[in-house]
Amino acid sequence: MRTHRDPSFVRDAAGSRTYVRLFTVVALVVLVIDQVTKVIAVEKLQGRESIELVPGLLSLTFLRNPGAALSTGAGFTLVLSLIAIAVCIGVIRTASRLRDKGWAVGLGLLLAGALGNLVDRIFREPAPLRGHVVDFIDYGVFVGNVADIALTFAAIIIVWRAWRGIRLDGTREEKS
Repeated sequence: MRTHRDPSFVRDAAGSRTYVRLFTVVALVVLVIDQVTKVIAVEKLQGRESIELVPGLLSLTFLRNPGAALSTGAGFTLVLSLIAIAVCIGVIRTASRLRDKGWAVGLGLLLAGALGNLVDRIFREPAPLRGHVVDFIDYGVFVGNVADIALTFAAIIIVWRAWRGIRLDGTREEKS
């Protein structure tokens, strides 16, 4: 059994703090960017026509989304809020085991994305845990926000790390 006096225990604890810090910084920076851009979108885009940035590809279009991706599950806003809370708790609890930069970034993005949309669901109209998410980045097929971008990149990183067999602690799964 390792104790706090064991050098490998101290080294692991210091290493873990590095990855937890990276996870925290990624989550906080992306969450702040998400919330600031949503405030700006409400201020500058609400009630206006779409602003085309790249013709046929990218516009700024204000939308309040009661559901999940592509407005699916619009009648389940409370359930989506509770799922987001559970995801956030699970990710935060998992963070203490991080020993891999990729997982730290991926889970930081996952937390930022889940929290970014959860903040909207808690604090925006029409009611707490039933609020509508502010979306404004129009890709032509769907309209999203910075939190959605974070969730997409989180999924890519997490799937990539898992596919390569890299665990949270940075070790590799042995191929059978």
